[in-house]
Amino acid sequence: MITSVHTLIYSDDAAATRAFFKDVLHFPFVSEPGDGDHGEPHGEGSGSQDPADWLIFGTGPSELGVHPTISGEWKGERRHQFTLMCDDLEATVTELTNRGAEFATQKEDMGFGLGVMLKVPGADDILLYEPRHVTAYHC
Repeated sequence: MITSVHTLIYSDDAAATRAFFKDVLHFPFVSEPGDGDHGEPHGEGSGSQDPADWLIFGTGPSELGVHPTISGEWKGERRHQFTLMCDDLEATVTELTNRGAEFATQKEDMGFGLGVMLKVPGADDILLYEPRHVTAYHC
């Protein structure tokens, strides 16, 4: 039986990306002892808070949507996307900005919700949005 979804972000600066999720986004985490980014994590969680160690973040409630790559005459490419949702985009942007976050775009009405692109150190930007669609993360 599937118990959860494990999301991965590949980063050019894993320690900076981990620090961002820990210090700016305040995601809860556990850590694995190991040889930092030079070896595989092993053993039980050590409780380390050093972003150079293997921090594994709890992402809270989640949901999975499946979007078509072909619709009528429109055709897109297959891909996977990781997004963050919030209840109040304006308040969340203000809070994250106060913690040092930077945004690549201004707030935009995307049809399905209001969104901005959140800059992630060492990694690609992530869409942060306030959904207008029915959500399943409470299921």
